[in-house]
Amino acid sequence: MRAVVITSPGGPEVLKLEEVPDPVPGEGEVVVEVAAAGVNPADVLQRQGFYPPPPGAPAYPGMECSGRIAGVGPGVSGWREGDSACALLAGGGYAELVAVPAGQLLPIPDGVSLTDAAALPEVACTVNASVFGQARLAAGEVLLVHGGAGGIGTMAIQLGKAHGAVVACTSGTPAKLERCRELGADLAISYRDDDFVAAVADFTGGRGADVILDIMGAPYLTRNIETLATRGRLLQIATRGGVRAEIDLGVLMRKRISIFASTLRARPVAQKAAVVADVRDQVWPLVAAGQVAPVIDRTLPMAEAAQAHRLIEDGAHVGKILLVN
Repeated sequence: MRAVVITSPGGPEVLKLEEVPDPVPGEGEVVVEVAAAGVNPADVLQRQGFYPPPPGAPAYPGMECSGRIAGVGPGVSGWREGDSACALLAGGGYAELVAVPAGQLLPIPDGVSLTDAAALPEVACTVNASVFGQARLAAGEVLLVHGGAGGIGTMAIQLGKAHGAVVACTSGTPAKLERCRELGADLAISYRDDDFVAAVADFTGGRGADVILDIMGAPYLTRNIETLATRGRLLQIATRGGVRAEIDLGVLMRKRISIFASTLRARPVAQKAAVVADVRDQVWPLVAAGQVAPVIDRTLPMAEAAQAHRLIEDGAHVGKILLVN
């Protein structure tokens, strides 16, 4: 098969489409013939040498895909060759074929095309497991989403609204802010022109946000804590701005704030299967009902993976970029 190989850590130019051995399904695995693969910021980090795949995972980037099952390993039930599916991966999505544990497969949601379904697994699993599984966002609460126009952000806005939350978000351009409003954001804040602490305080009458979903890390930590309401919950799912910061523990104690940190890729297979099962039960019905939809900026051929990474790094996209075979 052909796969996008990282020839050495570096810029987008190190991504090359090469011939590599076909995967063979092991116990409890299937092989998916990839129709499309989602491109995520974590793939960029892997390409740069900062986020290696977990042991046993393919070396090629790609943490979600859609396609049809081309082979079924021993011990698999409920799936057969020819079935359409999308999947949460530990790696290997940028390829023609990928082996995946059967517990990480999801059916294609009603109303979603086979290609577009590749935009769903990573963001749906991340948001559902963190915002609702860890932080227990409830109807009527205020959710602040940083990076509202990204893949995670566009999913978080939609899921928050579907669950009856009041959703605020940050983004960087007027066009992105407008898109966030179209997706359901009640408040869209320019992180370039406005102070999100003041904006959320004004919007909530000084109460603050109940849950904050953050991708920036260190530079936002103090301001996130300031923005949170009493008994607020901060979810740290990425650290794009840095990993080290100082905080005033007294503020945490006075507000009774909880901080949750989460990663998905390195979790054991059984834990990922549980996360995927929750998405099938809780998110897929919302997709089928039209309350949540994949947000796709564009699709590119698999051979143009380098260009997809340039677009991710430029940050001008809204939602997901997909690579298609």
